[in-house]
Amino acid sequence: MSSAKLSTLQQHLESHLGGHIRRLSPALGELTLEVAAADYADVAKTLRDAPEFAFEELIDLCGVDYAAHAGARPEKRFAVVTHLLSIAHNWRLRLRVFAEEEGFPRLPSVTPIWNSANWYEREAFDLFGIVFEGHEDLRRILTDYGFVGHPLRKDFPVSGHVEMRYDEKEGRVLYQPVTIAPRENNPRVAREAEYGGLAP
Repeated sequence: MSSAKLSTLQQHLESHLGGHIRRLSPALGELTLEVAAADYADVAKTLRDAPEFAFEELIDLCGVDYAAHAGARPEKRFAVVTHLLSIAHNWRLRLRVFAEEEGFPRLPSVTPIWNSANWYEREAFDLFGIVFEGHEDLRRILTDYGFVGHPLRKDFPVSGHVEMRYDEKEGRVLYQPVTIAPRENNPRVAREAEYGGLAP
């Protein structure tokens, strides 16, 4: 987006949402607007309905786990990032909101505002455990029915908790504790001094 358009959008956001803005920063040619969880649904509705914004399309929504974040970790752990598009103005906006609680992260659903958020919110619920209050059909979408945990959380074990396999004798899928033995993940070059004819 051109710098003139970016500046115009920023001015509109500051004049319409002033008190609701926690943070507004440019990144990668787009603005990132951060709001509080309590303001999320109202801000989203304003972004869709106000003619100055006209963000009629939600093109992506994803969960983020900031535990062990490489940079300065935010105060809160779980966030939802929504990418919005205005066809009328030909501009985009990144909207970020943090869940207040780490133990039970929850945010209002934006499916009543943008129906396209439906499966994205289900994915964020499935993979991060973020609950979207007001979602009409919040259930797992990628993992199996009996899956334990949320696999994109930073504290989820790499090998998982349970594995499944088809048993020919029983003619059904069986679930059992993971049987993968821990293994050394160092490259061969690092663990064998004479690899490739290189003597120490």
